[in-house]
Amino acid sequence: MQNREKELIGEVKKLKRKIGALVDFRVRELKSNQNWFSELCFCLLTANYTAEGGIRIQKEAGDFSKMSLEELRSFLKKCGHRFPNARAAYIHEGKKHNGKLMCLADMRDSHERREWLVKNVKGLGYKEASHFLRNVGYMDVAIIDRHILNLLAEYGLIKKPKNLNRTRYLEIEKALGRLASATNLSQGELDFYLWYMKTGKVLK
Repeated sequence: MQNREKELIGEVKKLKRKIGALVDFRVRELKSNQNWFSELCFCLLTANYTAEGGIRIQKEAGDFSKMSLEELRSFLKKCGHRFPNARAAYIHEGKKHNGKLMCLADMRDSHERREWLVKNVKGLGYKEASHFLRNVGYMDVAIIDRHILNLLAEYGLIKKPKNLNRTRYLEIEKALGRLASATNLSQGELDFYLWYMKTGKVLK
């Protein structure tokens, strides 16, 4: 193990003492989340956008499933979303999965769940699908966004990729898996700590 990796592990362990109670509370909240379609919409909204913006829009929307495509477009424009037309189309298309998402609970693990999501839900890549799974209580996959990539590169665990394709995503997820094991955390829990290191926030 390289010195910089040990340093990062030490930083995460320090943070566990500082914000561990808040992270544990957030994890309990997510595991009790029953509104899976709303979380799917949230993760579709946050792609190439901000978590804060997605949370704000999610709260204002109420029930996405009751909005028509035109209503979704108008609503997202009013909320100032960066890509109102595309995200409205993804959410509208995603309605057909509203009654199917619970099938994920019967799958073997979250790698299988994620493959199903990426294959079947338009607008979800590996990051967004992993984010969705974490936000409905599955903590065994990594959410690899720009904050996580930057942090891992800063500590020398990876070379920041120009493109994050499936192969590279899974390679980086393995590196995060080693870090999670060393800090006695799940991948989903670890994300909270790493994200806090870059943003100073614990969101979802």
